[in-house]
Amino acid sequence: MRVTKYVITSSESDILPSDIAMKIYGSKYDVSVKETCFGVIVNGEEKEIEALVKDIRAMDPSGIFIKDRGFPPGDPRRCRGRRGGGARPGFYMIESESKMLPMISRALASDAEAPAIPEKKKPIQMKKLEEIVKEELS
Repeated sequence: MRVTKYVITSSESDILPSDIAMKIYGSKYDVSVKETCFGVIVNGEEKEIEALVKDIRAMDPSGIFIKDRGFPPGDPRRCRGRRGGGARPGFYMIESESKMLPMISRALASDAEAPAIPEKKKPIQMKKLEEIVKEELS
């Protein structure tokens, strides 16, 4: 089954859409790629796309985001060239989502550096608490 995915970069990432496109062009995967202002659109067989996405995310795990797309690049139902121009449906949603990516990237990066959360301690047993109180009062 063929799938299409957006690979979107955070504006704070050092990785550019052209870097991603070049990595895909130089890869072993048989996929089509379209570079956009916010990242790339890749289309191909599901297994190849999943492996490719894993390789791409390794370039910047907290700055590269993946989103499913329902239509392949150039699909007449979405292509603005065939619809008379203007923004294609869904563009404004991606634009608004991409404005949040720098905050999400920073949160993901800081989470990777954060210390592990200690295991939650169990509450003290009632008998033990009574013993402690009695001991302190005597």
